[in-house]
Amino acid sequence: MNRYLVSMLDIEKELPEIVDYGIEIKKEWKNGNAKEYLRNKSLGMIFEKPSTRTRVSFEVAMTQLGGHALYLSPKDLQIGRGETIGDTAKVLSRFVDGIMYRAFSSSMMKELAENATVPVINGLDDKEHPCQIVADLMTIKEHKGELKGLNFTYIGESNNVSNSLMLGCAIMGMNVTICSPEGYTPEQYFIEKAEELHSIYGGSLRIVTDPVEGVREADVVYTDVWVSMGDETPEAIKKKQFEGFQVNMKLMSHARNDAIIMHCLPAHRGVEIDDEAVDSKQSVVFDEAENRLHAQKAILIKYMKGGL
Repeated sequence: MNRYLVSMLDIEKELPEIVDYGIEIKKEWKNGNAKEYLRNKSLGMIFEKPSTRTRVSFEVAMTQLGGHALYLSPKDLQIGRGETIGDTAKVLSRFVDGIMYRAFSSSMMKELAENATVPVINGLDDKEHPCQIVADLMTIKEHKGELKGLNFTYIGESNNVSNSLMLGCAIMGMNVTICSPEGYTPEQYFIEKAEELHSIYGGSLRIVTDPVEGVREADVVYTDVWVSMGDETPEAIKKKQFEGFQVNMKLMSHARNDAIIMHCLPAHRGVEIDDEAVDSKQSVVFDEAENRLHAQKAILIKYMKGGL
């Protein structure tokens, strides 16, 4: 196993085990049988981008596991005054047992991981969001049972979340559809990596630009915001480019009757998804959000304890 989790590819072999363990440790907590697996361990958390779910889930996860989480913004670190991310990694490695980094740049993420001597976990960068996808796969498995062979559709702008979803769902042998407008389809690198994984684990990948075709026969319909943090495209322009891509019950009528609706949140209600879809019986978005906590626990134990 890699010492760091930067990409879904870093946990290709371990992903099914981590997903199952997240479900198991969630049951332990709900049943009052939680254990302090990371007692006296400390996690340094570097946040270049703010987040409700990432910060709260990691902090609470470390507390429930008996450890401690330290929040570090750029203002708290010397990287804001010119220290390299490599030197920051080397110094923090002397103080903490693991580092979670939420970064603007994947190159900075990789540099930190390569220079740290403790486990590094990607809390999001501009290319991937692996921790989110572990929680997503947990949620789908809880609601649908086995993952292999399920039809999964992501609809909206191809971004860091959809990149990691393509890889994670491929590892689990799912049939993946990415439905984005022309000009917003996935990078060729992630298409090629996903296709390589499908050749090993089964399932398929297709890229389409028609929302109705995209969700047809889908077991899972997933969306994300159209204007991500740092995206300077005016919202009015994005709305015009993404016309017809909103997840609503009219669009869901083309999916399977028992299809579930997912969104990694925060949602811009009335934009990429409407109120009726978010609050419908088919929606599992708040189960998905809750599972960030238990997914983080599984990941933290895997990396900071050295096994599940």
